[in-house]
Amino acid sequence: MRKTIFEALNGASSFLEEKGREGHAARLLLQHVLNTNYSGLMMHMQDQLTDEQYATFTKYIEAHVEGRPVQYITGVEEFYGRIFEVDESVLIPRPETEELIVGTIDRMTKLFGSRAAVQLTDIGTGSGAIAVTMKCEWPQASVTATDISQQALATAEKNAQRLQALIEFKLGDLTAPIANQKWDVVLSNPPYIAFDEACEMSDVVLEHEPHSALFAEEDGLILYRKLAEQLPSLMKRPALIGLEIGYTQGQAVAQMFQTHFPKALVEIVKDINGKDRIIFCEIYE
Repeated sequence: MRKTIFEALNGASSFLEEKGREGHAARLLLQHVLNTNYSGLMMHMQDQLTDEQYATFTKYIEAHVEGRPVQYITGVEEFYGRIFEVDESVLIPRPETEELIVGTIDRMTKLFGSRAAVQLTDIGTGSGAIAVTMKCEWPQASVTATDISQQALATAEKNAQRLQALIEFKLGDLTAPIANQKWDVVLSNPPYIAFDEACEMSDVVLEHEPHSALFAEEDGLILYRKLAEQLPSLMKRPALIGLEIGYTQGQAVAQMFQTHFPKALVEIVKDINGKDRIIFCEIYE
């Protein structure tokens, strides 16, 4: 006998929780199978699933139990109100990174005036979430996005095309692809997890998200040190640097940037959970 949406959802949610996963993942996966949103699902709770729909849903639930993130199963994640395609070549965009966007727009308005034609680069773009969002939110910006991974750049380019964001993509490490000009705004969410922190992490993250986008040497600080050393000669005046950081790294990263930009306003900003999450460096001279 065929199951209703209500029965399938209830059973799958309970099964996920028994296996140590979040029950609400079942709803996201079923919405994907049925190509509907939350409201659509709620309105049709007594509808029956076809055999094919139920088989697909069951396959997705089993994949998630085994550790595959929901976003890699569905192939999408929402970021700043837009849908981004994601796959195993890129990190899944996090809500905390949306706070980097909010803080950047506030400070750009203060530094440059509303909607100025700035030169902006996103170093280590991954899915393109930061670069594409900034281009959509600040259309006058000329945006360049870089990554060390050709596969990640391909994913980011797809997102830019789908969301109609005109962005220049460049392959390379840190500032190497963008060293031929000066910048008004540099943003980055680089790998920042220390290798010895792996034991504290979820298997869902460790076994599926790209390690090259997660881990970094020098207790997770090496890329911040290199950026602090390389960026002074590449920044215009005034200029803005915005970086996402690990919650234990605020003081260390702030000190690096204060050392290399002694006259800048360097700020540690906490995220919605009260943890150090962003460094902003406002450069005036």
